[in-house]
Amino acid sequence: MAAQRLCASIGCMSVHYESVPSGTLYPEAFGVAAPTEDLERHIWPRKSAVFIRLAPATQTPAAESDKLADPVEPALPAAPTGAAVKGVRQLQLGQFGLVPPWVKSASDAKLRSTKLVDARSETVTTTTSFRDSWLKGQRCIVPMMAFFEDDWRSGKAVPTRISRVDGKPMGVAGLWEHWAKDGQEIISFTLLTVNANSHALLHRYQQGGNEKRMPAILGEGTYDAWLNARHEKAKEFMRAYPANWLTANPVEGKRLSQLDRSIV
Repeated sequence: MAAQRLCASIGCMSVHYESVPSGTLYPEAFGVAAPTEDLERHIWPRKSAVFIRLAPATQTPAAESDKLADPVEPALPAAPTGAAVKGVRQLQLGQFGLVPPWVKSASDAKLRSTKLVDARSETVTTTTSFRDSWLKGQRCIVPMMAFFEDDWRSGKAVPTRISRVDGKPMGVAGLWEHWAKDGQEIISFTLLTVNANSHALLHRYQQGGNEKRMPAILGEGTYDAWLNARHEKAKEFMRAYPANWLTANPVEGKRLSQLDRSIV
């Protein structure tokens, strides 16, 4: 499948996750207003999705949420200037797959972003593509219902949906970035990951012989602390989520292969 070929080429964990449906889950789970339009359910590299960041001082969360109310797929808004407002969360539309600000062209951004859908938390401060976003404190929370991994224990890839046992949304730690050149702008984001070699659940997934990785799922009570932490303290949030709080369910291969065709 296309997702498997993409993962093999970039050495990542999952390149596919399930977004949180528009509705009451956003204010209840994340303390932000829900988007006023339906979002795509299955998110792949370069798809538009929402993430949560600190609201900039020059723009209110209400004004920003209005941009998500446009019909059809809205254009990516420019990143506002000004310092972030401490503790004020804001829902933001962006592209899955980071575009570093030093990328020279939109065509180069298209190629690079598919390889920058996740960032290793252990090396994020030294990796050229992610270092500036980390040091500038451009951290975010990516809402999702589940993420997908392949189970190779049978010798064949069995797509598997990983979600919380209680069915509630997950908030995954991430980084966001703003790219602008020649009148074109892209707001983008990436997921932060942690080692899962010893994780009681996630060690079963992804291909053997490679390091196992998993998204850095945040505890619900740590969202504000994560967004507001100084960059030298932020790595303290990079921990594996407890295995007994997660569940894994195989997905029908034919149905998932049809979704694969949406990768562009």
